[in-house]
Amino acid sequence: MRATDASRFRQVVVSMTGFGPVAHQLREAGIEVHTLGMRRGVPNLGAVWRLVKLLRRSRPDLLLCWMYHADLLGLLAGKLAGVPQVWWGIRASNMDFTLYRPLTRLVVWLGGRLSWLPELIIVNSEAGRKLHAGRGYSTSKMVVIPNGVDLQEFKADPSAREMVRNELGLGEDVLLVGLIARFDPMKGHKTFFEVAGLLVRRFQKVHFLLAGRGLSPENLEVSRMVHANSLEGVVHLMGIRQDIPRLTAALDIATSCSPFGEGFSNAIIEAMACGVPCVVTDVGDAVLIVGDTGMVVPPRNPKALAEALVEMVEMNPQERQALGAKARERIQVNFPLASMVRAFESLYERVHDGREFKAMNGVQV
Repeated sequence: MRATDASRFRQVVVSMTGFGPVAHQLREAGIEVHTLGMRRGVPNLGAVWRLVKLLRRSRPDLLLCWMYHADLLGLLAGKLAGVPQVWWGIRASNMDFTLYRPLTRLVVWLGGRLSWLPELIIVNSEAGRKLHAGRGYSTSKMVVIPNGVDLQEFKADPSAREMVRNELGLGEDVLLVGLIARFDPMKGHKTFFEVAGLLVRRFQKVHFLLAGRGLSPENLEVSRMVHANSLEGVVHLMGIRQDIPRLTAALDIATSCSPFGEGFSNAIIEAMACGVPCVVTDVGDAVLIVGDTGMVVPPRNPKALAEALVEMVEMNPQERQALGAKARERIQVNFPLASMVRAFESLYERVHDGREFKAMNGVQV
């Protein structure tokens, strides 16, 4: 959003829950931010009405909703407020809804039934497009815009590598493997810790860095996993951080262990932009993202993930650096933030010019 041309497009953000760190960043960029004050997992008709009133005051040309719950809430409020265009955003692929509240399953099912109502459905992955088409979502409304990464913010940084190691008390010869992801069933932390336990029994100087919501010693479930795999002293739980580019650039190897659900992983493209080679599971568009610059293994297969990580750990530093350089080049060519911004702005311009959206049937912008 911060990269969108503010001279042509006025943006207002509404959070369904509360204000988080992102709200502060958006406000610093001059973007207006509101909250509906909803509690997670608790339906709230009052929040719908608050959004309706906000929309009537703001009179937007379009309402762009992000993810399943916001899609439904925004559709209802947008239609009641008379917003000319309501767009949905889908960021996931093959979710395992048995691990989430029944309400989420219902919301996704309703989305499929009501998907003819929004004017546009923006999906961030080919995997997500295909899967939601199979769930009954309107293919004629779908357009794929892959995620993009800021190549100035995420880049190779040898000084970050040195500083982070100093902060953690690690020597230059310690290999740092990282997983940057909130603690969630979709992110596969159980598998990560199991594989980390195998690696430390084989390699003396391998440590593991984890960052994201819920990745702190106060999370008893995480602490139990660390203890169960004898990882005390080699796992560094960083929690929620505002310096993710620096932490990512400090890694020797980045991984994504997701067993399901990912559409187009930001963590993967951010690591690649930092010149960090990746070992990831084949979920969402991972194969399309990584290409031949890293390793992609089947999901829910700790043995395959461990073997791939062993192979990358055993590479010499020059081999890993060469893979990392190829990874950054791949991101520069295929997934820079500028391309994503141009794609969204071209769609916004259609609304401004009053042009209709023709059936797109999964066209990638």
